[in-house]
Amino acid sequence: MRRAILTLMVSTLALGCSLGAATAQKAYGPGVSDNEIKLGANAPYSGPASIYASFPKTMLAYFAMLNEKGGIKGRQINYVTRDDAYSPPKTVEVVRSLVENDQVLAIMAPFGTPTNAAIQKYLNAKGVPQLLVQSGGTRWNEPKQFPWTTPYSPTYVNESRIIARYILQTRPEAKVGILMQADDIGKDFLFGLKQGLGAKADKMIVKEESYQSTEPTIDSQIVNLKASGADAVLIAAQNKFASMAIRKIYELGWKPQIFLGSTANSISGVLTPAGLEASTGVLTTTSYKTPNDPTWANDKGMTDYLAFAAKYLPGMDPNDVIAVTAYTTAQLGAIIIERCGDDLTRENVLKQATNLKGIELPMLLPGISIQTTPDDYAAITERKFARFNGKTWVLFGDILGAGPGKD
Repeated sequence: MRRAILTLMVSTLALGCSLGAATAQKAYGPGVSDNEIKLGANAPYSGPASIYASFPKTMLAYFAMLNEKGGIKGRQINYVTRDDAYSPPKTVEVVRSLVENDQVLAIMAPFGTPTNAAIQKYLNAKGVPQLLVQSGGTRWNEPKQFPWTTPYSPTYVNESRIIARYILQTRPEAKVGILMQADDIGKDFLFGLKQGLGAKADKMIVKEESYQSTEPTIDSQIVNLKASGADAVLIAAQNKFASMAIRKIYELGWKPQIFLGSTANSISGVLTPAGLEASTGVLTTTSYKTPNDPTWANDKGMTDYLAFAAKYLPGMDPNDVIAVTAYTTAQLGAIIIERCGDDLTRENVLKQATNLKGIELPMLLPGISIQTTPDDYAAITERKFARFNGKTWVLFGDILGAGPGKD
């Protein structure tokens, strides 16, 4: 009898310990319950960058699709986006509200360079993950100074360094002009261009023209670039201004080789408004498959994306690279959250986001994968050149890194 009682006691203790361990495995940060995970982001639904509103709309659609399938480990994703009109003071206001009033677990895929710069110190001081920042600024990959900020896109420095190497290889005597947004976007593109051209930079770069995102036109900047004698132009601009630049170059009868930054290589958002004839021959670099490129007609990743777009994004152009980027970003965000398991704390979210090894996403080009470490947060560092043929981007050459340094 005593032995039976002892056995029962041991079994009860073991069960209690097991239940305690199971309970202890659950750790929730703000915005998390057994049924929900609340995430947030600022978004450019209005203002000078409103053409990028398809980005948050696609993110919302992707999480809606996941929720219909049961969410992530049974928890619904509540992705709260607030319009900041691409205005840094407004960004501070809406992000503070998301953190302090809505109590979101993390700010995921916040949009913009000046807007993210305005909230970076605040989020790092509060210990709130600023995940998968939608900007190619180098400042998002500074783990020692800003440990709670993680980038998503290849940096503008990375991108323009690749373009510079291509110019040196194919047009070593080129005279290069650059049109750049007057903020960190432009500064980083210019820095990478000079770094890539190396000792030849001072001789090859013949003109630098900048613009403010509030300017109504950039005609004078384009006229100045043409007058400089430039025969190659890097457009480091957002959609609206890149489109105006291509159109003005065409109207002037000027025929430089145009290099278009990935901030503005949308066919529907940039090239079509500029004019397909005016845009033919433009070069860019990309990390993504292009939906209307027949190369991917039978690719499963592409067919899944197009089915998603048809069902969840009616009326939106699936060829828009902004939507492709958002779809891929949302997939990576979901992977990070899923890997947290039941330890849904801000600390673990950051840990998972900075320990990604060889993640291959369906809409990334073959050979490009996500790699992050606690010492280097850069997620995507490789790109491929593409030329616009009047209908779609045509890929050519090899997958390229940025050379020295991973940024």
